[in-house]
Amino acid sequence: MLDIRLIEPEMTYTLRQTVLRPNQRIEESMYESDHEKESFHVGAFYEGKLVSIATFIIENNAALSRESQYRLRQMASLAEYRKLGAGRAVVSYAENIITARGVNFLWCKGRTSVQKYYEKLGFEPFGDVFDYPPIGPHIVMFKKLIEKD
Repeated sequence: MLDIRLIEPEMTYTLRQTVLRPNQRIEESMYESDHEKESFHVGAFYEGKLVSIATFIIENNAALSRESQYRLRQMASLAEYRKLGAGRAVVSYAENIITARGVNFLWCKGRTSVQKYYEKLGFEPFGDVFDYPPIGPHIVMFKKLIEKD
């Protein structure tokens, strides 16, 4: 069974580097925005092991909407645990926090290789594919959240 909870930013760094930036130094997976007041980090644990993470920061993309927005950054799941639904659970947990804070718009810059995954989570593509050096092709994805009771 998965245990989904808020985690400290430092707990995300190893997974970020291992999954998303394996050819870069771990320091390149650390951001100042990780420690901003409204930022939060969610982790999924399976049998006590951290297997999936994501970071959520306040950042508006004016091309998408003028309303307040959260940006999903640095979502990563260990390959051997990807069929557990951990990523979906992490995003769902975060969506509850985001809507409770009065924000109902979430967006990200997703790798094109996982665009279909984000679409399964309810995100829609926006704009053209762009290169995000040195990582590769990305596309902006967004999701209008519905306030939950």
